[in-house]
Amino acid sequence: MLTGKQKRFLRSEAHHLQPVFQVGKQGVNDELISGISEALEKRELIKVAILQNAPEEKEEVAQMLSERTRAELVQVIGKTIVLYRESRDNKRLVLPGE
Repeated sequence: MLTGKQKRFLRSEAHHLQPVFQVGKQGVNDELISGISEALEKRELIKVAILQNAPEEKEEVAQMLSERTRAELVQVIGKTIVLYRESRDNKRLVLPGE
């Protein structure tokens, strides 16, 4: 579980990132989950955009993505979700207080 300080740090790190994935009319599916999981392993911190034609609400999408990829939900801002998961092999980010 992330502390408030760690979430603030991650939000500032994510600020300049572009969304790597989009959730569209297909919704959250296994292909999307495995792609996001791989991206988290490589990058640790990613943004996911939710398109207007997505069948689920943004909070639902955020919850499903964080649970199914075992990632921490850092932030939902507008139609963008920020996810973080510590990488096993490519550790880049050092969180405050670790």
